[in-house]
Amino acid sequence: MLPELSDLSSFRAALNAAPAADASARAACEARNGQLTKPPGALGQLEDVAIWYGSWRGTDRPAVIAPQVIIFAGNHGVTARGVSAFPAEVTVQMVANFKAGGAAINQLAKLAGARMDVHALDLETPTADFTAAPAMSEAELLSALSTGWTSVDPEADLLVVGEMGIGNTTSAAAICYALFGGEAGDWTGRGTGVTDDGLALKTQVVAEGVALHGATDGLEVLRCLGGREVAAMAGAIAAARQMNIPVILDGFICCAAAACLAQVADGALDHCIAGHQSAESAHAALLRQLGKAPLLSLGLRLGEGSGAALAIQVLKGAVACHSGMATFAEAGVSDG
Repeated sequence: MLPELSDLSSFRAALNAAPAADASARAACEARNGQLTKPPGALGQLEDVAIWYGSWRGTDRPAVIAPQVIIFAGNHGVTARGVSAFPAEVTVQMVANFKAGGAAINQLAKLAGARMDVHALDLETPTADFTAAPAMSEAELLSALSTGWTSVDPEADLLVVGEMGIGNTTSAAAICYALFGGEAGDWTGRGTGVTDDGLALKTQVVAEGVALHGATDGLEVLRCLGGREVAAMAGAIAAARQMNIPVILDGFICCAAAACLAQVADGALDHCIAGHQSAESAHAALLRQLGKAPLLSLGLRLGEGSGAALAIQVLKGAVACHSGMATFAEAGVSDG
């Protein structure tokens, strides 16, 4: 049963009191992995992933049978500064496309056998331009976190969260700059494909926003520089942890949302793996900050949860080998 989010303090408390993985299940997974009919380590990262998954699901013979993909959509006031190659109305149009089954994520979720849900958050009311004011009030942030918090199916055994929101790579870049420092240009990429001049403007906007607010706390950074869909992703990732549901993180924007949680509570992302490294220029650096090694690196930069949804197939392969392979004893094979 999820605790109620009555205010931001209750969300912060839930993060800090989140359950850990099952240590006995992890030990059993490691023991089983050592008995399977293969040389030690022969399945590489797949072995680590299967053990991680089993530890969160509390069994040494896990299966992925009920994945859930959730797409959150929000609009950003900062788009008025000209930071995107696409107009804000594309967000509304793409939500309709998701609901009609016509987007890339629909195909990848279907392929993975995943339930897919779409939540549009107040698209008619963009967040404030964060170069002039905080993107959200505390009440607006709590509302967005709560949307994510209550969207996770308790019966799911794996979660992918994705997003749609014109301008949200600008928001993600500002979040990363605020959390990790460096230079604004270190975290700012081309997003939807802006020109060189557009990239320079976008970098300036990121620098202005971070300088204006000076926030470093994860939730305050999310409030001042984030978007409703970014906050909802954070809420869903946090809720999954409460229910021991493993999460595959998507690209730069999803990982920026996750980074806000990691700043609030040590180990907040232990139930998460990185689905892929996107083509967005700062994603590799963000993954290093989070200590996550991506399962895939295919030059994807679509968002929508698409890279993470594709990575469900890799996780399923890892778990199928771990749970379905015979041990040396069962197969009558000498283990040397």
